[in-house]
Amino acid sequence: MNQNKQHWEKVFSTKSPNEVSWTQEYPKTSMDYLGNFNLPKTANIIDVGGGDSNLVDALLEKGYENIWVLDISATALEKAKKRLGDKADQVHWIVSDITEFETDVKFDFWQDRAVFHFLTDDERIQKYAHLVSQSINENGHFLLGTFSENGPLKCSGLEIKQYSESLMRETFSRNFEAVKCFTENHTTPFNTTQNFQFCGFKKK
Repeated sequence: MNQNKQHWEKVFSTKSPNEVSWTQEYPKTSMDYLGNFNLPKTANIIDVGGGDSNLVDALLEKGYENIWVLDISATALEKAKKRLGDKADQVHWIVSDITEFETDVKFDFWQDRAVFHFLTDDERIQKYAHLVSQSINENGHFLLGTFSENGPLKCSGLEIKQYSESLMRETFSRNFEAVKCFTENHTTPFNTTQNFQFCGFKKK
């Protein structure tokens, strides 16, 4: 088991949602952004690093039929499946490091809230940029959230790479056009504030 996977299996095995900083009761930013596009309910949607987040619940509630949730931690996905009960059968679950993910599926909406910033070396960053461009349909959408330059330098004990709007735009400029970029404060379950940089992109 690689160190990265070991780290996240331990986090999800030992902590409940109210003990990890990224928990959101309702993923309002992602759902509001997705709501701008009137995608059909049959659209292919992936939540990268979805873990046991509540985005999948919100997507199912809206009637989306083709949802993928990817996480490096099998434990995190098992928690989400348990929470969803029978509804879990409607979702495609993938245990994978994002930089090792291979798929023939073309996605209409790719969401990544706080996975990308854990990729701190150029090789993995370029691998991710290539993967996302290969895996999204023409005119498909990609919403990325990372810690901003005013955000933390670490998350869950691991170093992260902070992004400004210009660096985020530049990283994906070859294949994507930035539609909307904004910063947002996330209040953690223990009442601390993390500043996020978001950019929504459209495939060129």
